[in-house]
Amino acid sequence: MDFLQKLELYRQQQEALAWEGTFKDYLQLVKARPYIAQLSHARIYNMIKDADIEEENGVKKYKFFAEEIFGLEKTLEKLVEEYFHSAARRLDVRKRILLLMGPVSGGKSTIVTMLKKGLEKYSRTDRGALYGIKGCPMHEEPLHLIPEELRPDFEREYGVYIEGNLCPVCRLRLQTEFNGQIELMPVERVIFSEENRIGIGTFTPSDPKSQDIADLTGSIDFSTITEYGSESDPRAYRFDGELNIANRGIMEFQEMLKCDEKFLWNLLSLSQEGNFKAGRFALISADEVVVAHTNEAEYKAFISNKKNEALQSRIIVIRVPYNLKVSEEVKIYEKLIRNSDMKHIHIAPHALRVASIFSVLSRLKESKKQGMDLVKKMKLYDGEDVEGFKQKDVTELLNENPDEGMSGVDPRYVINRISSALVTKDTTCINALDVLRALKDGLDQHPSITKEEKERLINFIAIARREFDEIAKKEVQKAFVYSYEESARTLFQNYLDNVEAYCNGVKLKDPITEEELDPDEKLMRSIEEQIGVSENAKKSFREEILIRLSSYARRGKTFDYNSHERLKEAIEKKLFADLKDVVKITTSTRTPDAEQLKRINQVSKRLIDEHGYCPVCANELLKYVGSLLNR
Repeated sequence: MDFLQKLELYRQQQEALAWEGTFKDYLQLVKARPYIAQLSHARIYNMIKDADIEEENGVKKYKFFAEEIFGLEKTLEKLVEEYFHSAARRLDVRKRILLLMGPVSGGKSTIVTMLKKGLEKYSRTDRGALYGIKGCPMHEEPLHLIPEELRPDFEREYGVYIEGNLCPVCRLRLQTEFNGQIELMPVERVIFSEENRIGIGTFTPSDPKSQDIADLTGSIDFSTITEYGSESDPRAYRFDGELNIANRGIMEFQEMLKCDEKFLWNLLSLSQEGNFKAGRFALISADEVVVAHTNEAEYKAFISNKKNEALQSRIIVIRVPYNLKVSEEVKIYEKLIRNSDMKHIHIAPHALRVASIFSVLSRLKESKKQGMDLVKKMKLYDGEDVEGFKQKDVTELLNENPDEGMSGVDPRYVINRISSALVTKDTTCINALDVLRALKDGLDQHPSITKEEKERLINFIAIARREFDEIAKKEVQKAFVYSYEESARTLFQNYLDNVEAYCNGVKLKDPITEEELDPDEKLMRSIEEQIGVSENAKKSFREEILIRLSSYARRGKTFDYNSHERLKEAIEKKLFADLKDVVKITTSTRTPDAEQLKRINQVSKRLIDEHGYCPVCANELLKYVGSLLNR
C-alpha cells in the first residue's frame, strides 16, 4: 500500500467515526452503551485502565504511561488511584483541581501531554466515544436536555447519572428552534482535538496587565450587539474561552501559580460546584478535569499567602519527584536520544548508565542508617540487594527522607551534555568516559551552581567513574572466558559439593579415581575471601548456604548460580582473580605476539557480537582496562 492509499484509508476511517441523529436516537445509544454518558474524570480513568494495569511486587504499573514515564510508579499510582479512580466514583476529590508539583524536567508536562493526547485517541474508540448537542459551542452532554424533575426517573430506568445544566446557547435554541421539544434536538459524535479546540484546552499565563479573563470564559461579540440588542443574549457572546472549549475533557493550566488572582477566582466555583461565571449569564455548567503544574518554590510561596486559603483547600497536590532508579533513568536518556537525529552515532554500552549513576546520586539524601551510603542506597533503589540490606529496607529508606528526589541534577542537563559529546567533530562513537568528561566540563558553564555544589557533583562523577571501572573490568574479563557462564556454574557447583561434604562431615569421591578426599578447604576459602568472609565466620556462612540449598530442594526449586547474590559475587570475583594476570598481560602489551593478537581479536569480536560494542569502543575498552589493571 503506497502513501496515497494510506491517506485515503485514514480519511475513510475518520468519516466512519461521524454520527448524527436526534436526542431520541441518542437515548437508544445510551440504553445500549451507558458508558458514553460518563463524566470526564471517569472517562480519563477508564482510558488508563483500558490500556491495562499490571501489578509487580505490590506496585501497580500502568501501560498507558509505560513508553514515556520512567521510575515514577508510586507517583502514577497515587495519581491514578487516589485521584482519578476516586473521582470516577464521583467522590469529592473530583471537585478538586489537580496540581502536579515537582522540580523542572521531572515529567509533569509529559504526564499532562499524555493525558491530552490519550483522550484524543480514546474519543475515537468505541469505549471512549462521547456525544454532544450539535451546534453547542461547549459540545455539552445531550442528557442536560432532560428537566431536573425527570432525572431521578431517568436514572432509575437507564442507570445513568446526569450532572449539569444546559448552556445559554442550547437553552435559547431549545425554545426558539424546537419549541421545547427536546427529542428533536440534534446530537453528534464528538471527537476530541486540541488543534480544533474541542474538549482539550490549554491556558498559559502571560503579562497580567494585557491578559484578559475572556481567555478563560469567552467574550462579548460586539459585531452582533446591534443585531441582537443585548449583551445577555447568548448569540452576542463567544463561548470560546479555554474553560468553554475544554468542557467534557481536560484543561491544562500551565504554571497556574504564576497567574494573576482574578484568573484563579474562576476556578473556585468550577472546582467545587462544577460551574463558572461568564458575561451576563447564569452560572455555566462545565464537566472538565483541570490539571495544573508548578515547582516547589512557587507552591511554598502560594500556600504561605493567607489570601489563597480558599483555593488551596480546592487543590489536590501530587508530588512528581525525579526518578531514583538508575535503570529507569537510562530509559529516559534512551528515549530522548531516540527522538533525535543522532542515530548514526554509536553509544557504547554503559555510557548512559554512568550518566544515570551521576544524576541519581545527586538526587539522593544521606541516610542515618549505620552502614548505608549513597552508592548502596542507589543500588537498593534499583532492585539490587547489597551487603547488610535487602529490598524490604527500601520502604523505610524512602520514608526517612520524604523530599528525596525533589532536587538534584535534572535530565535536561544530562541530555544537553550527552548531546555536546554526540556532536563533537568526526565522532562515530561515544563511550562512558566521553559522557563523564562532558558532564564535568558542563559544570564550569553552569551559571547558578555554587562552589560547594560543584565539588559535590564532581565527587559524584568520580563515583560514577569508579562504578564504570568495575563494570569495564568485569565486561572484559567475561569476554576473555569463552563460556563465562559455564565456567562460573562449574566453579559454583564445585563449591556446593565441598560445602555439603564439609557441613555433613563426609568425604568427597573423586569422579575419575573414586578416591575419597577431604573437602577442598583451599578452594572454599579462596572463594569466601572474595567477599570478606573471615575464618571465624566461614562455618556459619557455609551452613547458611546449605540451609538455603535444602529450602530450595523442599520447594522443588533449583538452587543455581543466581540464587544467592553474595555467593554469586564471590564466584565472579574468584573467576576474575584467576584471569587477572592473563587479561592484564594481553590488554596492556604494546607489541603483542601472534598468540596475544589472536586472543585480543577474539575478545574484541565477542564484545561486538555479544555485548553491543562497535569496533571503536571495543578497542578503547580493552586499552582502558589494560591501563586499569596496570595501576
